[in-house]
Amino acid sequence: MTTNNKYDYVETYLDTIRAKGRYSFALEELLNEFKISYKTLLERLSNLKRKNKIAQIRQNFYVIIPPEYSALGTLPPDLFIDAMMKYLSKKYYVGLLSAAALHGAAHQQPTTFFVMSEFPAPRNIVNDKLKIRFFSKQNIIEDGIIQKKTPSGRINVSSPELTAFDLLDNIKQFGINRIATILMELYEVMLPSKLVKIEKLVDNKANSQRLGFILDNIVGEKKLSNALYKNISKTNFTKTALSPLKEKTGELNEKWKIIINEQIETDL
Repeated sequence: MTTNNKYDYVETYLDTIRAKGRYSFALEELLNEFKISYKTLLERLSNLKRKNKIAQIRQNFYVIIPPEYSALGTLPPDLFIDAMMKYLSKKYYVGLLSAAALHGAAHQQPTTFFVMSEFPAPRNIVNDKLKIRFFSKQNIIEDGIIQKKTPSGRINVSSPELTAFDLLDNIKQFGINRIATILMELYEVMLPSKLVKIEKLVDNKANSQRLGFILDNIVGEKKLSNALYKNISKTNFTKTALSPLKEKTGELNEKWKIIINEQIETDL
């Protein structure tokens, strides 16, 4: 496309791609479309930012802000995260508290959007309008990823079962009480067969013991905990602390070989 004399040709183009269901674009796309200078394009984009029509999320990556989100000044991350991660050529999935909320465990609705990314993870995005935190994963477990539909398409989300293990992987970040509270709701959409499958792929016996203990004794969910116990009891597992943040002293739960070094208190 060649440029015309209208000052709003970039805005017109963005209206066109928004009408096709897209919420985001890259700077390179516009440079190729209009064959204009980098400086001229940045001037047009700066004008649109001042009008609150677009927002810059990362270098060279922007979102289009429809009227319903103008007060927010940006877009909810689920509307652009898939496009952005594809732009960055990174495998990813929405995880942790954000995944739990998407699965219905929304008792503690997160203000930060959590994304698991293949290593190395992108830099966190933190400003007064948007908070996205990225966690690195050396091994993305494809069998633990499902897709959720959004108005902009589909996004990758950790399954309820993988979400549970990821939360325990980050126990220092969220704390055992908050994780247990989430599991009190998340267990309702977890399946024993899928839990066992993910447990084998994750291969972290200490977290399997912690998860089994919480499901068994705090949540009171026997189908899930029994399936997990049947699987890990086939192997040798040793004593481990319920909380890795405290001393390994306390009563021992013989079944799960969990040293109860912290009393769990949930918000439910």
